Amino acid sequence: MNESLRKDADAIVAACIRAVQPDAAVRRALEDRGFPGRVRLVAVGKAAWQMARAASDLLGSRIETGVVVTKYGHSRGPIANFAIWEAGHPVPDENSFKGAQAAIHLVQDLCAGDTVLFLVSGGGSALFEKPLVSGGELADITQQLLACGADIVEINTLRKRLSAVKGGKFAQICAPAQVYSVVLSDILGDPLDMIASGPAYPDSSTAADARAIIARYGLKMSAQAQALMEVETPKRLDNVTTRITGSVRQLCAAAKAACKARGYEPLVLTDCLACEAREAGAFLAAVLRTHAEAGRPLAFLAGGETVVHLTGKGKGGRNQELALGAAAGIAGLAGAAVFSIGSDGTDGPTDAAGGYVDFTTAARLKELGVDIFEVLKHNDAYHALQKVGGLVITGPTGTNVNDVAVALLRA
Repeated sequence: MNESLRKDADAIVAACIRAVQPDAAVRRALEDRGFPGRVRLVAVGKAAWQMARAASDLLGSRIETGVVVTKYGHSRGPIANFAIWEAGHPVPDENSFKGAQAAIHLVQDLCAGDTVLFLVSGGGSALFEKPLVSGGELADITQQLLACGADIVEINTLRKRLSAVKGGKFAQICAPAQVYSVVLSDILGDPLDMIASGPAYPDSSTAADARAIIARYGLKMSAQAQALMEVETPKRLDNVTTRITGSVRQLCAAAKAACKARGYEPLVLTDCLACEAREAGAFLAAVLRTHAEAGRPLAFLAGGETVVHLTGKGKGGRNQELALGAAAGIAGLAGAAVFSIGSDGTDGPTDAAGGYVDFTTAARLKELGVDIFEVLKHNDAYHALQKVGGLVITGPTGTNVNDVAVALLRA
């Protein structure tokens, strides 16, 4: 491994994650706004704890009580008089159901003059759930969608119809109270009805969309679940005000600034990357090859969310696959490195935020008897990268604004 390039990569990762912490964004969304009546807080998603703490720090006792539902390991301790639940992601579990029920109980006695402060971040689709089918079937359908490479919009279109709280239904439960929703976006284009499956936003997807997704991927589900696909979701909500506080654009801007601070000339290629992870890695490697003779330090950035089509039973995540997908393309290209991370600090069902490779990685893996293409075939990027020190591990970050991949080229 090239220590200088890895040092740059680690510094860029740390700097861009610091820059997109939700604290300041939540304060901006709240500090100039008054809240009538009783105020109760519900926060859901991977960044729920950080967002809830920022709201508590600002509003203090103005918030009567609250419920926070976040991913395992993402809580950092008690907050005021809030109940904190840690739950399953990307597949909901019993704590997802219990946390959602606690939130429902919290808002059911509110009146028209009261307010639900609803803090939403990515991951809420799994973490905040009251299923209309059995928990086992919900988990099975979720696993089918993840395995076939369905994108997040397709996944959430079905999740809404299998849930009593998604697709605007939680806002209906809160009525007649007003809902002020503060959203940290983790989906390209910031579609408010898709982030966390839109518990407090009118749903733009239709039953026809759901049927098309089921047919496209050949999904298997019970007659009960199929019947739910035909039930239209709320298309209008009169008790909700929504404000977006952060997105992948901010993550890319932060990464760009961090690259510049390390002496690179940065270029954001896109902030709406959406393709197969390993193909994105191969593309970034090709970009570096094209600019190999530039004679100056360059950085190419791509923000968004790639997908993985599961063909094996290995361990990994989309960011690790992206990085490993670049390794062969930059092999022997002196000064080249590619890394990709999820801003929440977790990539797939692993403890890594993502992966890092440089121009030495392919040769080092070959020396260890590791075939990159076989690894990718079996979706086992985690163990391959682990062998060569290529995992990027940050721990839970407190934010969730999608992914960023960076291709570095030192002169």
